[in-house]
Amino acid sequence: MNKAKKKNKPSFKDFLDELKANAVTEPKKVERIEERKYFLIVTEGERTEPLYFEYFKNYLPKNFLETIKISGEGDNTLNIVRKAIELKSERNSSLRPAYDEVWAGFDKDNFPDSRFNEAVSLANQVGINSGHSNQSFELWYVLHFQYLTSALDRSDYIKLLSKKLGFKYEKNNPIVVEYLFKNCNIKQAISWAKQLESLHSEKTPAQSCPYTKVYILVEKLLAYCGL
Repeated sequence: MNKAKKKNKPSFKDFLDELKANAVTEPKKVERIEERKYFLIVTEGERTEPLYFEYFKNYLPKNFLETIKISGEGDNTLNIVRKAIELKSERNSSLRPAYDEVWAGFDKDNFPDSRFNEAVSLANQVGINSGHSNQSFELWYVLHFQYLTSALDRSDYIKLLSKKLGFKYEKNNPIVVEYLFKNCNIKQAISWAKQLESLHSEKTPAQSCPYTKVYILVEKLLAYCGL
């Protein structure tokens, strides 16, 4: 009677071959979560800009809702920068986490060139991010619809927006903000704002028109939102 052959034990080579056969060819993608930052946004408008930036909270994780603090001051240029400095200092002296970024948002409008340039310069000197627009914040809205290089008066922005929206543009209207977020390409607006910036690299803020720095802040906030 023949003895049954003993089953050969797998060799170390067999073990390595099996590992190679079952190896994952591409590393598993790990979702990148942005480290939380605290933003203070101090704006010239009491409602128009705050309405826009408050809307970002609709897309923030619930535990990030306090990430953005908006203060609409109803003031202008230099005073907005000074208020941002004041609020930043108050936060630093409290027990709450310091603001990682403080932004002052203001418009050129019809203010003297020297005052506008001085406000931007002061912000840069004291570590405040200047989210200025020339001529007005509505330029950022216009860029949601088209690329604009002509130095138009801010009143022309209103006409353009009314035409593009299909209804009369009015400041402080939350429906406008909702329309922009739900129907427009915010990343395209950022791209066009960057193109504008490249056109004015050698000019003073007052000479740079049309121009807006708002896109930089928006791009940073987008990192926390599902947009």
